[in-house]
Amino acid sequence: MNQVILTGNLGEDPKEFFTPDGVAIASFPLAFRSGKDKTSWIRVSCYQKVAEVTLRCLHKGAKIAVNGVLDQQKWEDEHGTPKTGYRLIANQVEFIKTDGRGFKETEADVESEGASVHDDVPF
Repeated sequence: MNQVILTGNLGEDPKEFFTPDGVAIASFPLAFRSGKDKTSWIRVSCYQKVAEVTLRCLHKGAKIAVNGVLDQQKWEDEHGTPKTGYRLIANQVEFIKTDGRGFKETEADVESEGASVHDDVPF
C-alpha cells in the first residue's frame, strides 16, 4: 500500500503547469518535521480541480495537510550520473492556516461547478 499523509508548510507559492492534454498541475515544495529538530522537504504535485484550488488559495508559508501517494522519479544528470528523487502526488489537500486569499471565489466555484478539493488524481 502506498499512502502518505503529511502536514507542513509551503516553501514557495505553487507553480502552474499543464499536461499536453491541458490538465492543470500545481507543484510546490513542502517542509515537514521528520524528527525532533529536523525539517525535511518533498515536492508536491496536484492535478485538476485540486491544482486549480491550490493555485488560487495557497501561498508560501501556508500550513496544509496532504494525503497522496509517493512517486519515485529517475533520471540522468548532464554527466550521465543516475539520480533519484521522490514527489508526493496529492489527491487531497486540507488547508490548516492560510492568509485567506482566493477563498470567496473558490467557494462560489465549488458550489456552481460541484467541484471538491478532494478530487482524485487523474490516473
